[in-house]
Amino acid sequence: MAPHLDYNVRKIQVQILRLANAKDISFPKYMTDNASGADIFAAIEHEIIIKPGEIKLIPTGFCVAIPEGYEIQIRPRSGLAIKHGVTVVNAPGTIDSDYRGEIKVGLINLGQKPFKIKRGDRIAQMVLAPCYQIDWAEVTKLPDTKRGKGGFGHTG
Repeated sequence: MAPHLDYNVRKIQVQILRLANAKDISFPKYMTDNASGADIFAAIEHEIIIKPGEIKLIPTGFCVAIPEGYEIQIRPRSGLAIKHGVTVVNAPGTIDSDYRGEIKVGLINLGQKPFKIKRGDRIAQMVLAPCYQIDWAEVTKLPDTKRGKGGFGHTG
């Protein structure tokens, strides 16, 4: 099914399925009119404590059907990262267009104190992004550039 494009508001329709564990949990929500990431919420039954250095997989209570040619990236919320050291462990996480399971977020506590997550807390954000698969073209030599092989701090 081709995505519905509304060029006036730059939106692409994505089908979303609410799971039984999330009847009272909001769908991903843009917190400002021009936000690029929609906040996603914890669909947990009981409070979770993430100790410093610990990783927890947090359910969101929904599944999506992403249009072909797009992905959803799961990114940290800046407030959680800066204030508490809580971030997405594989940032950005990728949700492929052919995945139909529940969206879950791997959070890690890089802070100094245990961090508490309650049902309905905003835990991360998601961004819909176009993606392309690579069509490899094997060559015997790459084109030269001024930078060449310089990398890993070569500019100071």
